[in-house]
Amino acid sequence: MAGLSLRCGDCGAHLRSVEEAQEHAELTSHSNFEESTEAVLNLVCSACGKPCRSKTESDLHTKRTGHTEFVDRTLEAVKTIDLEAPKAPEAADSAGVSDPGNTESQEMVVPDVDKKLLEELEFMGFSTARATRALHFSGNGGIEAAINWVVEHENDEDIDQMPLVPVSTAKAELAKPALTPEEVKAKAKELRERARKKKEEEEKRMEKEREKERIRAGKEILEAKRIEEENERKRMLALRKAEKEEEKRAREKIRQRIEEDKDEDAKVKRAFQTLLTYIGNVAKNPSEEKFRKIRLTNPSFQERIGSLKGGIEFLELCGFEKIEGGEFLFIAKEKVDVPTLRTAGSELNSAITNPFFGVL
Repeated sequence: MAGLSLRCGDCGAHLRSVEEAQEHAELTSHSNFEESTEAVLNLVCSACGKPCRSKTESDLHTKRTGHTEFVDRTLEAVKTIDLEAPKAPEAADSAGVSDPGNTESQEMVVPDVDKKLLEELEFMGFSTARATRALHFSGNGGIEAAINWVVEHENDEDIDQMPLVPVSTAKAELAKPALTPEEVKAKAKELRERARKKKEEEEKRMEKEREKERIRAGKEILEAKRIEEENERKRMLALRKAEKEEEKRAREKIRQRIEEDKDEDAKVKRAFQTLLTYIGNVAKNPSEEKFRKIRLTNPSFQERIGSLKGGIEFLELCGFEKIEGGEFLFIAKEKVDVPTLRTAGSELNSAITNPFFGVL
């Protein structure tokens, strides 16, 4: 199957054409290329139209712009590699297109990089693996080029892994003039300043988010307090209403009790007056049988005395006795005790005329 891209054996980059491979060789001094059946990825941002040639590049684009939608147009742009295209004078002629099988059988080693640049990067705080990787893939192009490569690939999963290349291609790459100690310190200071500004911007953003959260939480607290106060107000209104209804029922009960007591007092007073009449008639006319004999079934007697507790017992204390099967109360003439009747009448009269009758 015809190749769809050229793969750099030094850094793993996929290139669409021989021309791109020549440009890559000039920029990085990489010379080991091979034909690949894997097409160069072409992810186009739906928001701004920027093409991304790798998942890492699309992730960085998303991180910087917030754009998340991409259209895969890899198949639309894919073309077979034309190896007859003009080659770069030295890089392409010397490297050519290698046989894929050659690198597979070769030993893989860590590529040589500029030792002085490596020391400077380590002095700045980069790990040996990350510094080596940055120098190798930036073509030993200097401190700034290496740092820029790290920034662009900081989210790569293998950024802290040592790079490996075939032993046949491992060689020291040409380096640009190294930085002086003063320049190294200045560059480190610049990096620290960038980090500080980035941190400040992040802190400002987080503070804004925290302020928004505080405002939202404050509104929720105020709303919760308002609802609680409203519920408390409703509860107090319901409680007052219940208390008023209970007070109203209590007053109604008292009124009914007073009315009942009034009715009861009136009945008792009328019973006292009736008893006073009975014993008064007997005391004045002891020989008259009609005053000494009372029919218990008489409706008037039952209403006035018989229905009240103690009425009949009071008459029995005055000397009356039940006769004829309990149908009558009768006091014999010889048993009439006038002093006792007068004493009983005096007590009844005293109770009736007492201004506090029914209160005590």
